[in-house]
Amino acid sequence: MFNDVISFIQDLYKGEKFIPLHAPIFSGNEKKYVNEAIDSTFVSSVGAFVDRFEVEFAKYVGAKKAVVTGNGTSALHAALHLLGVSHGDEVLTQALTFVATPNAISYCGAHPVFLDSDAETLGLSVISLHRFLESHAEVRAGVCYNKKTGRRIMACLPMHVFGHPVKIEDIVKICDSYNVPVIEDAAESLGSFYNGVHTGLFGKIGVFSFNGNKIITSGGGGMLVTNDEALGKRAKHLTTTAKVPHAWEFFHDEIGFNYRMPNLNAALIVGQLEQLPFFVENKRATAEMYRQFFEKKGIQFFVEPEKAKSNYWLNAILLSDRKERDAFLHETNRQGVMTRPVWNLMPDLPMYKSAYSEDLTVARSLADRIVNIPSSVRHS
Repeated sequence: MFNDVISFIQDLYKGEKFIPLHAPIFSGNEKKYVNEAIDSTFVSSVGAFVDRFEVEFAKYVGAKKAVVTGNGTSALHAALHLLGVSHGDEVLTQALTFVATPNAISYCGAHPVFLDSDAETLGLSVISLHRFLESHAEVRAGVCYNKKTGRRIMACLPMHVFGHPVKIEDIVKICDSYNVPVIEDAAESLGSFYNGVHTGLFGKIGVFSFNGNKIITSGGGGMLVTNDEALGKRAKHLTTTAKVPHAWEFFHDEIGFNYRMPNLNAALIVGQLEQLPFFVENKRATAEMYRQFFEKKGIQFFVEPEKAKSNYWLNAILLSDRKERDAFLHETNRQGVMTRPVWNLMPDLPMYKSAYSEDLTVARSLADRIVNIPSSVRHS
């Protein structure tokens, strides 16, 4: 069975001796725009491509404001700070996520609360969220508190795993009933929609990543989006060292963050953004080929959830158990086809062992069975 899968993937990615999990494709105006940035001499955080990228990105996702940062983790940290998350607070998130999600919570001095996953989306479970809030939360003077710990519950941070949207409308509805704002970790879901609306636009703030393995990349980079124009303006101020605009004077009116994206990186990703519609359709076509192949093999291929149009950033299969998963990982990587397991659950990492966790039955089952398979944009 493993050799059949390996042969199929090798046929999909013809001519590649080593097939990476997700490699960037630079086939548009990237070099042209980078050279323009170099010729302008504005290569750092001030330059025309930074502003251009924010405007064009906001237009693509349908947001009123987009604020670019140096990486996705800094964007998450800034988003939490903007909503007032601070020392001793709690933030609800999922146990099955990339470590940047709880790390950003920890940067604020807050405590992550790890909830279970939804087998239909791989993301935050609506059932687990509702169960936790029903048993732990109470609203006093408009603020949600954990009545068992006494801490404020200041945000909910669901993550759209592999580009597949969570049941975000249900999550926002539940959180709204407890006055808990939602920040969407949409790092992996650029080009994904839920009920016809782009991810990142359902909560107060959405956050994206442009790391080298994402669907478009600037080498590194992140973005905050919001439909609250005042919040967006403050996000820009906060992430640019809180400097008050002036022709020459350096005056900063609060403690800000130097989270700016350099113009060189912005030039690269403007060229990438122009190709995003093609990238998404190419990846969705690859996913459909995978789906048909694995259906014949009797292997579960993860397909986009109900109401979602996913970018299929990383394709995933679910094997029967950890033993089969590990055997598959060993054989595929031995033969030059890069595959990988999903992340370790966050409460299993040493720095989060003492964090509160709900029952994680679904998340543990998924972690034992998920394997990501090559998902790069295929050359025509």
